[in-house]
Amino acid sequence: MRNDTCEVFSVNEEKVNAVKQRIDEISGVEHLFKALADATRLKIAYALTLEEELCVCDVATIIGCTVATASHHLRLLRDMGLAKHRKEGKLVFYSLKDEHVHQLVSLALVHAGEVESRDGK
Repeated sequence: MRNDTCEVFSVNEEKVNAVKQRIDEISGVEHLFKALADATRLKIAYALTLEEELCVCDVATIIGCTVATASHHLRLLRDMGLAKHRKEGKLVFYSLKDEHVHQLVSLALVHAGEVESRDGK
């Protein structure tokens, strides 16, 4: 018998009503997580937490892909509001949009490390 579900159906109406009134506040946040759920984009975001700014060519070399692929992913991160860019001559440099994105990536890394150490991986 599974012990991870309730054996009876019982609703705490006060808690449910309080949360239901606010649940739509999260609407749209899934796009942020969707953008970071891709391994390539997450690597790029992580690289941008390690260096304040990287050009597209640097990113391509770091993650081992073509400049076109790196550019595509960086553009998507920019369009999702996670990264920003600036052009200097013929080079385009990217950085994270703000400290919140840096914190999200850093916290995810810390959490992943905690899970691995707890699970013995």
